[in-house]
Amino acid sequence: MNANFQVTVSKDYLSFSSAHFITFRGHKCESLHGHNYRVGVTVTGQVDPECQFVVDFAVLKEILRPMVDAIDHKVLLPTASPKLTLEESGDQLTVIYLGAPRYQFPRSDCALLPVTNTTAEMLAEYFATTMQAEIEGRGFDHLTELEIEVEESPGQAASYRAVLSPSVNVTLDTTTAGRTAISSTSTTG
Repeated sequence: MNANFQVTVSKDYLSFSSAHFITFRGHKCESLHGHNYRVGVTVTGQVDPECQFVVDFAVLKEILRPMVDAIDHKVLLPTASPKLTLEESGDQLTVIYLGAPRYQFPRSDCALLPVTNTTAEMLAEYFATTMQAEIEGRGFDHLTELEIEVEESPGQAASYRAVLSPSVNVTLDTTTAGRTAISSTSTTG
């Protein structure tokens, strides 16, 4: 049997209050407004035979919390939007929407994110891809999935799931006369 487990971290302090606007289909731009966002992370993988957990909750919090803190009380601006141009002049940032100036902010109040729009879906993908790089960099190669949920307000959330490429598979075999055998195989050669 090849069993997978999931662990989830969704703490009150994994939240941020930020302003944003989104660009809609056609030539509409939403008004600037804010949300009290909450972020949660779920990872899937096999239980480490020595520790008997998928990953320490503290590790997930250690990775995610600085990402959340970095955008708390900021205006979220997408750097990959085809409809927006961001121009810095001194300590000011001007947001140009389809060629016309729309907003001007102090640069220190802005979080520039490599997304096309600051929707909950794109924020979830941003958190997931950033967190995936950190997880893989730390050698957690037994994890198979990473899912991030971004909640804009209670009951209104989007999530993004990334499939991870584990290099070691731990297999639990419970068919050996009632005993559990553990074997590891490398998928990287």
